[in-house]
Amino acid sequence: MQRTTILVRAGSLDRALFTRVARGRGPGLDRTLPRLSVAANHAFLWVGASAVLGVFGGSAGRRAAARGMGSVVVTSALVNLAVKRVVRRPRPGLWGVPAARRLRVQPLTTSFPSGHAASAAAFAVGAGVEAPRVGAALAPVAAAVAYSRIYVGVHYPGDVAAGAAIGAAVAALGRRVTVGVGRGIVALS
Repeated sequence: MQRTTILVRAGSLDRALFTRVARGRGPGLDRTLPRLSVAANHAFLWVGASAVLGVFGGSAGRRAAARGMGSVVVTSALVNLAVKRVVRRPRPGLWGVPAARRLRVQPLTTSFPSGHAASAAAFAVGAGVEAPRVGAALAPVAAAVAYSRIYVGVHYPGDVAAGAAIGAAVAALGRRVTVGVGRGIVALS
């Protein structure tokens, strides 16, 4: 199968899945997912989670917070300064998304990949490297943030999947970096 044919089919599937989510109904989700999506703007949700881990998580929590935020910083730079500028995929049209779930302020950047999904996966996986229970607790929140971006109509599912894959990969690669919180230690292993 030719590369062009594969891309056309993948694009068609992506649009069909987006349309299916847009047509879906979930009254409770209409209130919570847009708020969750906005809470994750500029990684504020992950900064807050990092603060909670740093204050209440002991030394493992501080390491998890540091690794999670480090993963977010690297992922955000990669996604926003490199990948989005190269791919430049337009965002989906909002015609099929109910007004109640649309964001008040629409994003101005391009669609591929989802920076929210990338940061969510980066933080959850990064924190999970240091504290697996924390990573397990964060995974559903990260997944909800990623799904919220499709639900509010600002990303195709493929954008979200790619973003999550990039964030998880950056965090997984970051396992090779040793973080010594409070001692100023950062080393490659």
